[in-house]
Amino acid sequence: MEVKVNKGTLSLVQGDITQEETEAIVNAANSRLAGGAGVDGAIHRAGGPSIMDECRQIGGCPTGQAVITTAGKLKARYVIHTVGPVYRGGGRGEANLLRSAYAESLKLASLRKLKSVAFPAISTGVYSYPLGEAARIALKTAVEYLRSHEDIELIRFVLFDRGTYEVFVEELRKIL
Repeated sequence: MEVKVNKGTLSLVQGDITQEETEAIVNAANSRLAGGAGVDGAIHRAGGPSIMDECRQIGGCPTGQAVITTAGKLKARYVIHTVGPVYRGGGRGEANLLRSAYAESLKLASLRKLKSVAFPAISTGVYSYPLGEAARIALKTAVEYLRSHEDIELIRFVLFDRGTYEVFVEELRKIL
């Protein structure tokens, strides 16, 4: 599914983010930037050890923030590492932290003058964020960014399985 927002495009696809050819892909990292399971592990495996070497030099990243490295062997040029919140019931600022993880990633892409960025569904795996709410936050943040910034031309959400893709499609239809 693809929609125009201002001068940009918001795209939803089912697939493997490590195969994306956008200028940057976003990694759902942990705060130590230590690699891990899910998307994080897949990106580090596909990109090779140079990404981890750069992460070690950076040292860490607080929840809701983002840092950037080169992309090693990946097709993308950069990996933006962002830390989403662990979901603990929703009363501990999780929504604001998740919104910030997406927004800070987009700001970093803009600072680097990147035109295209691909996101996974941040915090919805081992961090247990409810998928519908996470999709709504992610998509609203992306739409708001495209409406107020003309530098990024493409924001793509690369969703690993069909069920996640369908939830994102449903939430995007509600927003638009």
